Amino acid sequence: MENKNPTKQLKIELPESKAEGNYSNFTVISHSGAEFVIDFARIMPGTPKAVVQSRVIMTPIHAKTLLYTLKDNIRKFEEKFGEIKLPDQNSDIPFGFQPPPKSSLPN
Repeated sequence: MENKNPTKQLKIELPESKAEGNYSNFTVISHSGAEFVIDFARIMPGTPKAVVQSRVIMTPIHAKTLLYTLKDNIRKFEEKFGEIKLPDQNSDIPFGFQPPPKSSLPN
């Protein structure tokens, strides 16, 4: 039997100006009744502020779709590469920054 509703493939265009991407090691998420705002920022060791690299604003439906898609991709990643371990929440070290081992520091 022939499929009367063939799946259409979405073509995604990636402009050269966006292809390099922005590195982010910190996010801030806020929301209203109509939208979610996700700020992707970069924190540099020893600096007291995070600089926002990109802001993404989406509807609640798209935010929830992102959640499920990210969960699925993390599951696939961990199946292939192993568990992603989060730092100890009681640590004095800010999330994302680990000091080098003492053996690598100069005297």
